[in-house]
Amino acid sequence: MIRVPPFIRIESEKMKFSRRRFAQTLFLPTTSWLFSSGILPGAVGRVAFGEDEKRPALNRYPRMVHNFFVDQVRQVTHRNRRLKEAIKSPEDAQRYVESVRAKIRESFGPEPERTPLNAQVTGVLERDGYRVEKIIFESRPNFPVTANLYLPTNVTGKIPGVVGTCGHSSNGKAAEAYQSFSQGLARLGIACLIYDPIGQGERSQYVDESLKSSVRLGVGQHLHAGNQQFLVGEFLGSWRAWDGIRALDYLLSREEIDSERVGVTGNSGGGTMTTWLCGVESRWTMAAPSCFVTSFLNNLENELPADTEQCPPKALALGLDHEDFLVAMAPKPVTILAKERDYFDVRGAEAAAERLKKIYSQLGAGENIRLFVGPTEHGFSEENRLTMYQSFSKACGLGDVEQEPELIIEKDEDLWCTPRGQASLLDGAKTIADFTRERSEQLKASRPKLKQKELAERVRAVLRLPLPEKEVPDYQIYRNLGSRGYPLPHATAYSVNTEPGVSAIVYRLSDSRWYSRPPKSNDTAVLYVSHLSSDAELRTEPLIRELIEKSPEDSFYTCDVRGIGESMPDTCGPNSFHSNYGSDYFYAIHSLMLDRPYLGQKTLDVLRVVDWLNSFGHEDVHLVGNGWGALPVLFAAVLNPSIKKVTLKNLIESYSSIAEEEHYDLPLAQILPNVLQHFDLPDCLSALDDRELVIIKDDSVS
Repeated sequence: MIRVPPFIRIESEKMKFSRRRFAQTLFLPTTSWLFSSGILPGAVGRVAFGEDEKRPALNRYPRMVHNFFVDQVRQVTHRNRRLKEAIKSPEDAQRYVESVRAKIRESFGPEPERTPLNAQVTGVLERDGYRVEKIIFESRPNFPVTANLYLPTNVTGKIPGVVGTCGHSSNGKAAEAYQSFSQGLARLGIACLIYDPIGQGERSQYVDESLKSSVRLGVGQHLHAGNQQFLVGEFLGSWRAWDGIRALDYLLSREEIDSERVGVTGNSGGGTMTTWLCGVESRWTMAAPSCFVTSFLNNLENELPADTEQCPPKALALGLDHEDFLVAMAPKPVTILAKERDYFDVRGAEAAAERLKKIYSQLGAGENIRLFVGPTEHGFSEENRLTMYQSFSKACGLGDVEQEPELIIEKDEDLWCTPRGQASLLDGAKTIADFTRERSEQLKASRPKLKQKELAERVRAVLRLPLPEKEVPDYQIYRNLGSRGYPLPHATAYSVNTEPGVSAIVYRLSDSRWYSRPPKSNDTAVLYVSHLSSDAELRTEPLIRELIEKSPEDSFYTCDVRGIGESMPDTCGPNSFHSNYGSDYFYAIHSLMLDRPYLGQKTLDVLRVVDWLNSFGHEDVHLVGNGWGALPVLFAAVLNPSIKKVTLKNLIESYSSIAEEEHYDLPLAQILPNVLQHFDLPDCLSALDDRELVIIKDDSVS
């Protein structure tokens, strides 16, 4: 139960709409599924998706958010490239290499403690010229990693070793392409340890005793675990990379392996991990990322979402790009493997290789950067694998490789390291959700009680908000909207410029037609911040009619913050907004890379609209937030003490409740990174105990 400060009034909605059902609208992929499931009947369901049988919700600025982010990332990218262009000497190049290593560490955070691996071999497959050992080691205490070690048996002396990282295969290391390159390396005399990624193969994080995963393997589990981790200051990419570092630790613990000849390779999501591992681990002597390296800008411009672990926190704010993780390897050999028909833009791979070669050349190692572009679509196909074999063979001083060795693909279960094919079912094993819950509980116990001023400072810092501006926002006036079934017969739309390139869309309701700026008035202004669409909710949200009927003398305004309603993006595929891999997620994850949480940007919109209302004489503003609009309203009220009345409908109970549940319903756009180290939502509500605060919730929800 949420703790209620003394002066809060809790009301029940006449129209019952529980928090659980509200949450279920967050990730639904299609409107038809919503209705057919019976989750949201009739008009309420249509409001959730901004639809109406007669009047589709207004969405006149669907490219605003995308254009804003493209502009931000272009600026960052061009600054980064100018720095590279300024490299004119070996000293310049070395300084740049050292600077990116430091930035990568800042992005990925400190390494955890190197705890015992507790490695065990659970089985062996003997094959002609090599054997496959089934390995389990712990990258963290009680966090098992399943791996196969392909070890040549027809060579003498120390042999080179490679850590293999998997792409988004549901069966992880057992996928044909990943068996293929691991076996191919072994047949060529190079050991390969390939491990299952978190959420794939034998490492489903959400599996029950019947071996069914409640969250889709691969992308689904990466997003579900990774988005939640942000609340406690963790990054799934760091966890994934740490698995790779501990895999290297295990590989180097084997007496057969030559520590002076160790490499890393992988494809797609494994290409991501190969790239990140080049940046965070210095022991590699060679690397070959496949089907990943391009640029953050290419991916953004091409509207290509990427998993949580593929988007490092603050990376863009720090001026990092894909190629910088490979710069950190300099001057060791790196081969970039790309594809002509890949969705990872090959133009970015070509440009990255060119810039890398210039830096390497200043260090006297230009020949150590190689680019190969295969002719086909995304995948670690034979021509890419062959190029990787050739590169590693050359780096290890072995013979030429003219073709891939003959391969034999094993059955998935023959490669299992665990009795039932799932590591989380082993005695004592913990899942990533267990670690997140435990961290949240630790933070809850250690968080200090903050005074109002201290809390406001923490909120501003976590949201990455600038200090309040003195200038009133500029705005544009649009035509009177006419009759759209709103509680009052007329509405005028205003575009309030909250920062360069971004506007909040504000409607002012009135009894008569109004074509000009709002009138000067010292009346109370009610500012309703929508869940998904002011236009749709004005027609069907009962709270709005109640507010107008209760205080008809108040001026009534609504607000769509960026990315909602009028500026809901139409990018990343048709109707993708509510997908957990769609446009709302896309801009939220880019916000974290820019070190500007999306929720902070939305809160800025609310604060600037309040400034705008104040400029017309509305010193008394009643802020109302519904659903996804409730959080920016809450934070705006904490930051602006002049706001004396706040109404919140369907506010989530707390961030800790989200962090401590295995399954949760909250989009990344509503999540703040590392928030639980500093405060939680009940702290913010308590800070409003001298205001009139109304919380609307379903009485049946505790």
